[in-house]
Amino acid sequence: MDVLLIVEITTLIVIINTIVAVITVFHEKRDISAIWAWLLVLIVFPIIGFFVYAIFGRKMTDKKIFNMKSQIRLGIDTIVTNQELRLNSSQFTETQKITKSAKELVNMFLKTDKAILTEQNHVEIFTDGKEKFASLFRDLQQAQHHINIEYFTIRNDKTGQKLVQILEERAAAGIRVRVIYDQFGSHGRNKKLFKKLVELGGEVEPFLASRFQILTFRVNFRDHRKLVVIDGKIGYIGGFNVSNQYIEPSKKFGYWRDTHLRIQGDGVLALQSRFFLDWNATHKTSRVEFNDKYFPRATTINGSTAMQIVSSGPDSDLQQIKRGYMQMIATARESILIQTPYFIPDSGMLEVIQNASLSGIDVHVMIPSVPDHPFVYQATKYYANEILQCGASVSTYNGGFLHAKVLVVDGKMASVGSANFDIRSFRLNFEGNAFMYDKKVAQELQNIFNEDLKRCTPLTLQDFLNQSLWQSFKQRFSRLLSPIL
Repeated sequence: MDVLLIVEITTLIVIINTIVAVITVFHEKRDISAIWAWLLVLIVFPIIGFFVYAIFGRKMTDKKIFNMKSQIRLGIDTIVTNQELRLNSSQFTETQKITKSAKELVNMFLKTDKAILTEQNHVEIFTDGKEKFASLFRDLQQAQHHINIEYFTIRNDKTGQKLVQILEERAAAGIRVRVIYDQFGSHGRNKKLFKKLVELGGEVEPFLASRFQILTFRVNFRDHRKLVVIDGKIGYIGGFNVSNQYIEPSKKFGYWRDTHLRIQGDGVLALQSRFFLDWNATHKTSRVEFNDKYFPRATTINGSTAMQIVSSGPDSDLQQIKRGYMQMIATARESILIQTPYFIPDSGMLEVIQNASLSGIDVHVMIPSVPDHPFVYQATKYYANEILQCGASVSTYNGGFLHAKVLVVDGKMASVGSANFDIRSFRLNFEGNAFMYDKKVAQELQNIFNEDLKRCTPLTLQDFLNQSLWQSFKQRFSRLLSPIL
């Protein structure tokens, strides 16, 4: 009788848990793959699953989405209208940079993200943390009017302290300093780190934070962007965060290999606009209005790179950067080179990569050889196997942890930024990428890729055939969770 009672109670709990799980997941609009993934978590792990969902699964509030969408793109809206008219005009002539396929991509970004096309930018590529931060710190020390910084991670370590020290010096000299950081990526509010900077007049805000964090903060939506704008004339965008691990080899990962850009030219104005959108949505009292000093035209820069700064995030269902990746891959005729720490494409992205490989295009994906997130890495290995079966190449980088987010197509177009090739970057994170239409920059990134290959080991189908059943199970199980990783 006692056993029967236990069975009945257990059955009732399972039924109630399943009903509540279905109601919880279907309460908010979400992708079908994410629905099944969350149902799996909530049903298999009844109590723990709901706790995890409360932190990671809830969608962004309508109020915050409105705050993000309602911002005026300072200095940008009029330019967008004029560029749409120009691109759709019969008088438009293709240049060496803006080919027909690039024109289609430019048009898509104008419509989906109001991403203006800027030309004659000068771009410098960094793949080494010491060189990147040395350059950034020099530029910050020479700031004359303002400094705007937005990073996913600003750690309270030697590198983070050096950054803040420079910002304190510039703030003391009368320079307007603004900083946005992500609480999840920076491990909290870091009030101690920024205390003196704030006292000197600097403004520091955690991205879209609320007063009652335990009740309202959704760590699932992270400000993953890495942007710096100095005097409206120099900009940085890419994958490097502010942390010692990007400068000093760690015991676990070794050298942290990433890619970042230093930009001079009107592309900086687009970075500036992106920063102010995030600032005005984050800061409740110190909102920024248009000022010529924030948007100076770069009349003396003799660069050759045409680019668009594209952003995406959970405030829009358009997944702009993902669409850009897919469009670039779909237009490839010779080669597709991808560097990413996390390779977890959704079904649409997976199919376009598989189609390219099956069409005879050289598709090569580079991923890390060591995991920083076990479930994520197992899912990455699963999808690596999927594209290997279609003839693509996959290599694991042995020179440390590969954190770069780079796409190069045909040696003509390229993208560098914060967005990984994973569902999280496509749908959940706030991301920012530079899409560049310049053979010189694309071929430089292609050469960097080829140099990195010297430190890689190719993955083969035989490697997956030889792996244990347990390893295969972990990859398949992680793949089930991929929409929410």
